[in-house]
Amino acid sequence: MARADLKQRKLDATTERLRDFAMPAGGKWAREAREAALLRLTGMGLPTKRDEYWRWTDPSSLISPDDRRAAVFDAGEPRPFTDIDALKIVFVDGVFDAEASDELAGENLEITRLAEATQADIHWASSVYGVLEERGQTPVERPLGALNTAFASDGICIRVSGVVTRPVNITYLHASETSDAVLHHVVKLEEGAALTLLENGPAAARFNKCIEVEIPDGAKFNHVRTQGRDHERRAVTHLYARLGSNAAFKSFTLTANGVLTRNEVVLELVGNDSMAHVAGAALGDGDFHHDDTVFITHDAERCESRQVFKKVLRNGATGVFQGKILVKKDAQKTDGYQISQSLLLDDDSQFLAKPELEIYADDVVCSHGSTTGAIDEQALYYMRSRGVPKTEAENLLTLSFLAEAIAEIEDEAIAADINDRLVAWLARRGHGKG
Repeated sequence: MARADLKQRKLDATTERLRDFAMPAGGKWAREAREAALLRLTGMGLPTKRDEYWRWTDPSSLISPDDRRAAVFDAGEPRPFTDIDALKIVFVDGVFDAEASDELAGENLEITRLAEATQADIHWASSVYGVLEERGQTPVERPLGALNTAFASDGICIRVSGVVTRPVNITYLHASETSDAVLHHVVKLEEGAALTLLENGPAAARFNKCIEVEIPDGAKFNHVRTQGRDHERRAVTHLYARLGSNAAFKSFTLTANGVLTRNEVVLELVGNDSMAHVAGAALGDGDFHHDDTVFITHDAERCESRQVFKKVLRNGATGVFQGKILVKKDAQKTDGYQISQSLLLDDDSQFLAKPELEIYADDVVCSHGSTTGAIDEQALYYMRSRGVPKTEAENLLTLSFLAEAIAEIEDEAIAADINDRLVAWLARRGHGKG
């Protein structure tokens, strides 16, 4: 197919899809941001498998009007982070639940719903909303991010003026089999401020979420989320962040089940001596497709970035990792590290990886690696010879495989909660419950 024909087909499909959307009303700044995002979207068109960064993940079910059904799943267990003292914010199928949420206020916090912030002609969120998403469209187009900015109906705007010791926990509940939620969150930290943001829950039958985070000089942002366990859900998420000097960013994601999940992370290190770590653990069984796509740009001196992704796959599950480190010419003394690994528990599953380095500075330390393997038979034999049952031994070796990703979580209580989730998943797998 000629390039021009393909482009036209993408644009025609985009026009058809947009018939299902209505741009929310709002004040001048929100209207301008949404209209600009719509122009970006219609200019590039929605993705297809012929796009380079979508060739291993079919986006059709993320955008088709006919693929929004997913059965509601009762996990029969406490939600993640219930034992963590946190400010709770709840959305049900993308709709804010005021009764289930705490008061939107806290020490050093200003919290507003996006639906309210966008009604004002002037709001602090205007300096972030759509700004980082637009910057993230170069050099790789991210049309579902532009779609989100143009049509997100709600979300949370968080302004952090100091160190916040109590995390903010956003819970996403799935109640309707045909829900199709689009949420957009904005986080702006002041210099020297710090925030931990937690997220958990399946959110909707189909979910498109975007988070934009502005992290200025000396600020620190920690992010931990769990996705699942509704088996039939589909989700695409975008996390954009820009870091100033001596700023810190850490994000960890645990994904268990879900027929299709794509998590995109786009980070810019624009201030000297900043640090960005992105990590994830994915556990897939059967009809499971999980895609981590990460792009980190180093545009300042003496910055550090880490990408650590581990996937455990069985019964035909598929894992994808696409990670890139771009080091610009003035980003001397860059320290970039990237590792993506999969543990295949049978011969039917697959892991597809595309690690990339693009370096224009001459004084850097950058590395990347990607491996796929099975349970270490020697280690398994050693443990069984000392009386450890086979299933327990396999579970212990799996937890050991995931440990490097879990270690990226700073808070010990949160890390313990995540570890408990992993243990529970492995126990269910051993009993065939997924």
